[in-house]
Amino acid sequence: MTTNDIENKENIEGKGKTIKLYRPTETDMRHYYENFLPFNLIFQWLNHSRIPNNDFTHREFAFEHQNGAYQRYNSFQDGTEFKRKVVKVNPTRFEIGAVYPIEPKNRKTVSKNLMKPISKEMVLDIDLTDYDEIRTCCKGTSICDKCWKFITLAIEVVDIAIKEDFGIDNRIWVFSGRRGVHCWMSDSKIRYLKENSRRAFIEYLDILNVKSKNKKGIFGMKKPYHPHIQRSLDILKEHFVDIILKEQGTWDSMESNKELVLTIPDLKLRNSLLNKWNGNPNMTSTDKWVDIGTQYQELSINSFDLVDWRKEMILNMLYPRLDVEVSRQMNHLLKSPFCVHPGTGNVCITFDPSKKKFNPFTDAPNLNQIFNQDELDWKNTSLKESIELFKEYVETFIKQEGHQKRELENESLEF
Repeated sequence: MTTNDIENKENIEGKGKTIKLYRPTETDMRHYYENFLPFNLIFQWLNHSRIPNNDFTHREFAFEHQNGAYQRYNSFQDGTEFKRKVVKVNPTRFEIGAVYPIEPKNRKTVSKNLMKPISKEMVLDIDLTDYDEIRTCCKGTSICDKCWKFITLAIEVVDIAIKEDFGIDNRIWVFSGRRGVHCWMSDSKIRYLKENSRRAFIEYLDILNVKSKNKKGIFGMKKPYHPHIQRSLDILKEHFVDIILKEQGTWDSMESNKELVLTIPDLKLRNSLLNKWNGNPNMTSTDKWVDIGTQYQELSINSFDLVDWRKEMILNMLYPRLDVEVSRQMNHLLKSPFCVHPGTGNVCITFDPSKKKFNPFTDAPNLNQIFNQDELDWKNTSLKESIELFKEYVETFIKQEGHQKRELENESLEF
């Protein structure tokens, strides 16, 4: 059994290696749900226990149907009912939402005031479309091995901040299936954060504020830099020359001359650079980057610090771009790990960036590939590594949750 091997030329053109695309059929999806998707692990992960409780039974799930319809407020009693319903409905994907005071499917029997989320995992969403203004190899839904480096760096910067600055231990990274990644954080201390606290969390990380209508870049930052910003800069500066100047050549074109000089605060230096660059159409991004320093010295500019400007340009170009609404809104739903991207046929697998850098071109199983490897057992397919990683993560997480609950119960008894 195989998927329809349909090549989408709009999404594969780029300067580097690209992902092959397949569009799964309804038959493909039902076969995948029946035999490969690890429903029981997803149940345990969202339930925080092997025994059903409100963390699962009161949680919202949404289905995106084959005809494009979107159905919210589904809820289930356990992992068995969950799988049975998904197999029966056979959606293109299912999404995970928040935990409510009642079962979401019974929402119409109570006041709307009761249908307010009480807990939900914190989720980060990083997508390559937010890098379109700086990547030159691809645009839109297209990706290649060159621009995926932006995602790899974003994962490194964000993951260390989550661990070191917030002390979040229970987090799992998931490939979105095409052009991005999600990070799910499940520590109890973060699941119960209200929206104002979630906003503070994501604003701490979102220093670029890329979704702002008045985005002008970050310049003139307070010195010394916040430890998180300095740590991020130390990571990113090692890759700026290779990614931005050489591989992307972000400012190679004549049209980019004005865009680059507008980031420079001194008018005299701006005009001098623009006049020279407009008269030399063959100058590369590297040439222009060097020329800024040369003319800064020759013109004896003292209106701004060139070293600080360079640091802030590195942050502007390489710092992670985050979709803040996904993180701060508790009622926001996001597709589950191990769903299948309907446009590519790629499985949204979990991965651990501390063990190895995730490469979507070699590490992302596709339904066509999986079905050709084994018909009925994920252990004999390229899903094995990811599912075993997720299983280990869930088992460790459940043990920690159980230990924390026992400690709270003992404290209550002692009181």
